[in-house]
Amino acid sequence: MASRKNKVTIARSEAPPTAAAEIEALSRDPNFMTSLARGLAVVAAFTDRRRRPTIADLSRKTGIPRAAVRRCLYTLEKLGYVNGEGYSFSLSPKILSLGHAYLGSAPVAVSAQPFLDKVSDEVQESCSLAVLERDDILYLARSVTSRILSVTLNVGSRLPAYCTSIGQVLLADLGEDEIEAYIDRTNLVRYTDRTVASASQLRDVLEAVRRNGHAIADQEMEVDIRSIAVPVRNASGAVVAGMNVIAQATRMTIRDMKTKVLPPLQRAAAELSTLLPR
Repeated sequence: MASRKNKVTIARSEAPPTAAAEIEALSRDPNFMTSLARGLAVVAAFTDRRRRPTIADLSRKTGIPRAAVRRCLYTLEKLGYVNGEGYSFSLSPKILSLGHAYLGSAPVAVSAQPFLDKVSDEVQESCSLAVLERDDILYLARSVTSRILSVTLNVGSRLPAYCTSIGQVLLADLGEDEIEAYIDRTNLVRYTDRTVASASQLRDVLEAVRRNGHAIADQEMEVDIRSIAVPVRNASGAVVAGMNVIAQATRMTIRDMKTKVLPPLQRAAAELSTLLPR
């Protein structure tokens, strides 16, 4: 990714809500289980690869009181999902079983791999499938070539939706009210001088994606990295995922992406769509 020194944050009127604030808003529902929501929020907060978080770290990140975080961690550790070492914690391999349960039951994730492999073999570039999960894209499957990119993506990786080709394809399928709500709550960060980093620019990009049926993110997340994406639809025509190819800009021009990559990508997405239920 672009180094932090190259990032410029666009000021917004409000900071993104913490997990605790979202849980508090939902807790008014008598059927809502606050303790379960807190436990899931604590699990989701394990995102810093550089170090093992403490109770204080997780409390600060989620907004959940330390005492509640401690009880969540105690329960997760007893169930085998978290490892504790002194005052710090890490997720255990057992946590992968939760993701595997989804990947094994989601039709698009189960069916996509052969199509990703086919595109990757044909164009000799990495091909991926992702869905919109809250305000990010979440990678469900990948077919990776031996070419080395500085972008490290794996199944389960997340990236901002507004400046990625898959994200733009998925956002373009939303209704106008949903897009405006997304823009209002999203902190648009400029990763490079090509990043879509204003509300008006993003609206224009999404309109072009609807018109063209595909999205090209040209060095928006990182210099020398560009990608092209198309929507994947289910049997009823609803967009359920996006499929893209990512390549180095020095190796793949925009014209190459449109003429050499887009046709096999569109074919693969169309073939995958025939396997997906309504």
